[in-house]
Amino acid sequence: MRNKLLLFLILCCSYTYGLGQHKIIFKNDNSIIGHHIAILQDHSKKLNFNDIVNNHSFKPSGAETIILPLSDANFWLKFTIKNQSNQNNLLLMIESSYLDNSELYYQRNGILYFQKISNTKKFNARKYKHQHPIFDLNIAANAEQTYYLKVNSHEQMFLPIYIGKEQKISEYLNSHDIFWGVLIGILMVMILYNSFLYLSTKDISYVYYVLYTLFTLLTQITLSGHSFKYLFSNTPYLFNKVLIIFPGLAGIMGIIFIRLFLQSKTRTPKLNKLFIISLAVYASAIAARIIGFDLLSYRLIDIAAIYTIIVIYTVAITITVQGYRPAKFFLIAWSGFFIGLIVFILKNSGLLPYNTFTNYSLQIGTALEVTLLSLALADRINILKKEKEQSQAQALEIAKENERIIKEQNTILEQRVKERTVELIETNNELSHTLEDLKQAQTQLVEAEKMASLGQLTAGIAHEINNPINFVTSNVSPLLRDVNMLFDAVDLIEKIGLSDKTIQEKQQEIEEYKEELDYDYLKMEINHLLKGIHEGASRTAEIVKGLRIFSRVDEDDLKRADINEGIESTLVIMNNLLNNSNIKVEKNYAALPLVECYPGKLNQVFLNIISNAIHAINVKHTHSKDGLLSIKTTATEDFVNIYITDNGCGMSDTTRNKIFDPFFTTKDVGEGTGLGMSIAYNTIKKHNGQIFINTEPDKGTEFIIKIPVIHQIMIS
Repeated sequence: MRNKLLLFLILCCSYTYGLGQHKIIFKNDNSIIGHHIAILQDHSKKLNFNDIVNNHSFKPSGAETIILPLSDANFWLKFTIKNQSNQNNLLLMIESSYLDNSELYYQRNGILYFQKISNTKKFNARKYKHQHPIFDLNIAANAEQTYYLKVNSHEQMFLPIYIGKEQKISEYLNSHDIFWGVLIGILMVMILYNSFLYLSTKDISYVYYVLYTLFTLLTQITLSGHSFKYLFSNTPYLFNKVLIIFPGLAGIMGIIFIRLFLQSKTRTPKLNKLFIISLAVYASAIAARIIGFDLLSYRLIDIAAIYTIIVIYTVAITITVQGYRPAKFFLIAWSGFFIGLIVFILKNSGLLPYNTFTNYSLQIGTALEVTLLSLALADRINILKKEKEQSQAQALEIAKENERIIKEQNTILEQRVKERTVELIETNNELSHTLEDLKQAQTQLVEAEKMASLGQLTAGIAHEINNPINFVTSNVSPLLRDVNMLFDAVDLIEKIGLSDKTIQEKQQEIEEYKEELDYDYLKMEINHLLKGIHEGASRTAEIVKGLRIFSRVDEDDLKRADINEGIESTLVIMNNLLNNSNIKVEKNYAALPLVECYPGKLNQVFLNIISNAIHAINVKHTHSKDGLLSIKTTATEDFVNIYITDNGCGMSDTTRNKIFDPFFTTKDVGEGTGLGMSIAYNTIKKHNGQIFINTEPDKGTEFIIKIPVIHQIMIS
């Protein structure tokens, strides 16, 4: 955040270009040559060495440090060196690590010499293993040579350019690397120190402070080129991306930390919302760099930095005025960095001399800021600790006062409890008697439901058995008459057979008697009567068998039973109601496995549901014969499903939601107890099954019963 701000501020500083002297006289020590350089901007990016040699559009830089505007153009730097030293191996170093490309051209004896250093190439491709571009000048002692340096970058370019002997350049770089080592050490200490503090305090502010410091460190070593040398030496593409990503993440983490540290959300809620814009712009800058809009990302990071620093100072000053002490520490720490930033800007604008302090004032300010913020965090802990102690003291006083009040209230409460206990004992006795009465009433109602079902069962059985029995009894009298006639015929035939008449006469008399008796019809009538008696007896036997299956005297024991057989026995019992109502029954039974269940109880469930279905059909189809009852069974590996569907009057949502409630019924008074479906629901639940209802008013109802094949004992 802060490193990008200086780029904008430097461009805003006003300074005048001097004509300068283009010839550089080098003797022995390192020299910074910015004042002696002329600059040409190539917007077309098409000019080559031959085009610019005789180009008269070069303008003097007028500054010790070359400052080039943010642009994707190529910049040509022209300078002339006269070597008055005794060395032939002079070097030129550009103290900038984020140039995309830097190329050195010079012509000697008609031959063009060319050297190129690029951040788009792997680091190991460089002759001199340093993050700053270093070129061989190849100029002999007492010789004079004109050089052309072409540079371009997607970042703002600040170019301190040195010439010197190889040893002197090396010493200069080593001294600067030592400084960077100290700075990195300070930031690493702050990171580790505050990480340990987070582990002991669990204060989330430390997490964001550590992340802020970490990304600030990565930003500094990236801008200095150390990350390219040590982290991204084989991935220059990533180095190009992190030039914006690291500052963007540092800005985001810094904003989150500052909001937590200053408690801006509660202390300045309106100003706190301004940080959202900062976060959005930083995130946009990161996204733009990732997808390849490098210049846009640089502009966005500048805008975010300028906007954020204004918001931070506004918020910090506002909270400081409110008397919040950590805000004062924050202002001191932030101001330390800002002073370093201003010194760095003034140095680059030529208003301050170029030396070690001014060159690294920004980094010094960063280290100072991080250190002071760490101290501010520690002070914040002391403030919170003090506030906690005060809060605990207040809580202790409140606790003592509460204890006194409680003692007084306890005395009053004990008296009230005694009085209330007497009332509760009396009420409890009354409730016990009421509960006992309710249990007796419940027992009576359950028995009434059983008696109602038994009455329905008895009526059905009586009607069903009565028909075949009547058929038998009505055939007995004619059969007895016909048998007696046969007995008389046998006696007569015996008498004729014992007479003295001839055989022809006997045969003639017997034939005449058979004709008189109508023997063929008598035989046919006897067979018909016997067949009717047999059918009546068989029907009676089927009804008795169905009754035996339905009743299940062993219903309290689990056993494996055929569900289809149970449904069929229930239909036998209900046959009277079905026939009287002219209801058509459709049956679609699948091959089912034997189900471990209480067969008698399940048959009672089927009886209740089918009985309700018949009632619903009769309500809707009283004067028609369109009633339809459909029964279907299916099976899966673990479950048996029963579908009982009618086209009756259906149910409303209110009725559907209450259908399983005890004592709820839609029938008229005296027609039902309201316990049938409640008992059915509890029976299915006892089998660990499920029962579902699909219904719609005036369109019918479907009951779906799902029962496990193996009964699992539920442990609660």
